[in-house]
Amino acid sequence: MNMNIEDTRIVLFKDKKIRRLIYHNDWWFSVIDVIEALTDSSQPSKYWTAMKARVNSDDGVQLSTLCRQLKLESSDGKKYETDCANTEGIFRIIQSIPSPKAEPFKRWLAKVGYERVQEIENPELGMRRTRMLYKLKGYSEGWIENRMRGIAIRDELTDQWQKRGAKIQRDYQILTAEISKATFGVTPSEYKKIKGLSRENLRDNMDDLELIFSMLGERATTEIHQTENSKGMDKLKSDAKFGGKIAGDARKKLENRLHRSIVTTKKPLN
Repeated sequence: MNMNIEDTRIVLFKDKKIRRLIYHNDWWFSVIDVIEALTDSSQPSKYWTAMKARVNSDDGVQLSTLCRQLKLESSDGKKYETDCANTEGIFRIIQSIPSPKAEPFKRWLAKVGYERVQEIENPELGMRRTRMLYKLKGYSEGWIENRMRGIAIRDELTDQWQKRGAKIQRDYQILTAEISKATFGVTPSEYKKIKGLSRENLRDNMDDLELIFSMLGERATTEIHQTENSKGMDKLKSDAKFGGKIAGDARKKLENRLHRSIVTTKKPLN
């Protein structure tokens, strides 16, 4: 299963907040937060800058090469590019930090870093976690059921795309846009504008009917790929249009009966 949901959390080590997020199915931790937790430095950014200039890891690797710049939320509520390292990278970095907290931190890190590995090995754990996150945000049980089913259907579709010739993220975006245009008459980016969204996840802001028609378009596309053993982007695009059209035709019939548009500015938490 592909876990594509962006998930940022704050975890505590001895009352110190450490930001982390999931990137490529792994936990990545804020290096600055780790340094502050281990050293109690009032200027952890300067500590990290000096540390990068002075220290190589044991195998001669520059500490900065262990990191990626990922966007994390700061105390002002905005997201900034921040040096982050995965569990292995943080282990190597803290070897260069003289602190009596280093050993208990390693044990703590092994525990919180392993959480994600367990979810990859047992996808049901990841789905449970996602379900709980939606519940805590205030979504209804019925909406959560539709959203979770939609995630599973989306994962099945992207797995098919990967097997059948869609190799880069841009390919996925093109195919998704084809399904969306045929289903709703708008691309995902146009849909987000209708709902007044910027960085927010579009499907997290769809109501039940919007989710259902999204699922129909994507599930129909998956079935076409499998039945016709589709290969290559041209065929995948053709299938995506047809799968989306099946959902789009159903949407139009319902709209005619309801005398209103299914595509709406409403959001489930409004």
